[in-house]
Amino acid sequence: MLYVPTAVAPDLASDLVTGWTADVAGAATIVPDGCVDVLWISTGVIRVCGPETSAWSFALPSGTEAVGVRFRAGRAGSVLDFDTAELRNRRVSLDDVLGSRAQRLLGDQIGAAEDQGSRLRVLQDHAREWLGAAAPEDSAAETVRRMLVHDSRTTVAEMAEATGLCARQLNRRCVRAFGYGPSMLRRILRLQQFLRMARHPGAPIDLATLAVAAGYTDQSHLSRDCRQIARSGPGALVGR
Repeated sequence: MLYVPTAVAPDLASDLVTGWTADVAGAATIVPDGCVDVLWISTGVIRVCGPETSAWSFALPSGTEAVGVRFRAGRAGSVLDFDTAELRNRRVSLDDVLGSRAQRLLGDQIGAAEDQGSRLRVLQDHAREWLGAAAPEDSAAETVRRMLVHDSRTTVAEMAEATGLCARQLNRRCVRAFGYGPSMLRRILRLQQFLRMARHPGAPIDLATLAVAAGYTDQSHLSRDCRQIARSGPGALVGR
């Protein structure tokens, strides 16, 4: 799969991680990143891809095109008005979330666009409308995400203290926003941190050094999380 991320418009950058286009040829595997994507596929399908707790694979015919926008972890539920936990490990049609009119309007406009860049702009325009009518992001979820992005070693107790919540209250707020609790989010963001570091041109080859730098206790800790979340060993995952 040829996947090309594209920076979103500045007014969307606080809520969307990226836009993207893709040319699909056969099978692909997606590793969890805590985010929710809304995507259009040239087969005519529009999907909302909920937050994942483990890698999943799919296959599409050669020549299939796709465009998508990716909401920051914890944001999509408040924008599209759904229970994020109900979409955990699920991919559903947009009309299940926003109704048939919204799906039909988006599908018609994207289908009439001339190329992938135009289709992505249409999708971003719709995301802008959704955001304009959205409720504010949950403040506790925003705090948790920022803390974990800054330091994947942050404990649940530290997150609870920073948000002024007890651990049970924090867990409920996180499940509502992210689809799972803060511990699962930490594992997923830590694995993504490892992947970013490992794929950097100047990264050390030694997995043990990378593991500690990414926030793992040791290489064994990294390997366990890789196999449980990405369904692959760390070496194979980096190569893939």
